[in-house]
Amino acid sequence: MIKRMSVNQVIKLKCEGHTAEYEITNVINLFLPYVKSAYYLEALFKEDMAEVNLFLNESKVMESKHKVESNQNETIHKKNVKETLKRVVYEVLSELTGQHMPWGILTGIRPTKIVHDYLSQGLAEESISLMLKDDYKISNDKIKLMIEVAKQELDILSRNKRDEISVYIGIPFCPTRCVYCSFTAYSLEKKANWVDPYLEALCKEIDYVAKAKGGIPIRSLYIGGGTPTSLNETQLLRLLTHIKKSFDLSAIEEYTVEAGRPDTITREKLIIMKQMDVNRISINPQSMNQKTLDTIGRKHTIEDIIRVFHLAREIGHQNINMDIILGLPNESVKDVENTLIELSKLSPENITVHTLAVKRASRLKEEKDEYHLTEPGSIEQMLDLSEKHIATMGLRPYYMYRQKNMLGNFENVGYASPGKECIYNIEIMEEKESIIALGAGAITKMVYQNGERIDRVANVKSLEDYISRIDEMIERKKLGFEKYK
Repeated sequence: MIKRMSVNQVIKLKCEGHTAEYEITNVINLFLPYVKSAYYLEALFKEDMAEVNLFLNESKVMESKHKVESNQNETIHKKNVKETLKRVVYEVLSELTGQHMPWGILTGIRPTKIVHDYLSQGLAEESISLMLKDDYKISNDKIKLMIEVAKQELDILSRNKRDEISVYIGIPFCPTRCVYCSFTAYSLEKKANWVDPYLEALCKEIDYVAKAKGGIPIRSLYIGGGTPTSLNETQLLRLLTHIKKSFDLSAIEEYTVEAGRPDTITREKLIIMKQMDVNRISINPQSMNQKTLDTIGRKHTIEDIIRVFHLAREIGHQNINMDIILGLPNESVKDVENTLIELSKLSPENITVHTLAVKRASRLKEEKDEYHLTEPGSIEQMLDLSEKHIATMGLRPYYMYRQKNMLGNFENVGYASPGKECIYNIEIMEEKESIIALGAGAITKMVYQNGERIDRVANVKSLEDYISRIDEMIERKKLGFEKYK
């Protein structure tokens, strides 16, 4: 018999007869902001029955039971036990608080994978909707979003070719570190002298991958970070020239550089990217409100964003993504509306709407008491507003993902005009194609049997370690590639 006890600030949890404590705790955490008293919750599994009892001051105030569908496959049976217990806990706490979570019991980062599984079984959209509502307690709006995104993704994924790959190249430098950032990124104020040694090591890794993967077609190449345009003009030209010399890009569909912060973008860099056949860039404002940019640590103005966007258009960049973040410190729904109005004037081909996640490694997490974080109800209003505004711009949702510690337990959504969907974003989310990742902190994913099995080959995160141990990083890839054959 398995017995476990855990404690959080409001609900003491007892688990018995199963190993679903982690999953149940995740469900409990969704309701904690709405629980006003100290409760004791039992989550039990015995004789094919999932049972949840809720106590207040030693008196049982609520109970619920569900029979667990049995299965001879032990792995499937354990999954059924966990999912049923999560549902019962959700139902009890939903009744207690009067709250219905938009994503129900779903806590994974790739919701559309469930829809893809159902579609592969030949299920109709109506049946899928009912199952998502009954089994996962997901709201109608989120079900509609899941299905719409999954269909857009399938259109891209259906054109994957055998042995085709995508490539990610990481540039871990930024002008400054934003308050919410948890990525592998180093401030140029402190690490400028490390850029050239980093590029030297990165080019060595590129050389190995180009040789090892010679002849294999590349569908998409994504240079991210950090902020790749933190490199100066000479450094950026050196990197893009080396990529062009090393890889056969003649049949590539998509070549993205995440230009990101407007204060790193110059006319010369935009020209270099255009001459090197980059056909998709990002210019990421995060907000079009100056007070917010100042709060989060951005060193540019709203006028800079607009000027750089028009400059990119003038030079010929015709596929531009712009990221925004909902729930930034001290932003109101009205502030978000202003951001959306300003973006609609620019009319980018892609807009990615992120919900703020308070990451463990971010300064926002360390200094959380100094910032006012947005309430879930306001986040929901911001998301609804974003969806409506962006729809009027002719953009539709094509990919989505979720993260831990997101405000309100919501989602990130990518929108694009038809034919301008980011291939790399879909490939990285749905894991149907191998992605070779280069640079500090980059994680290669070798995909087998159309995603049935995935092997990961990780580079070290530390900038200094990556440079000094580049031969080891190459050896790791060599072993991973040999295993893949």
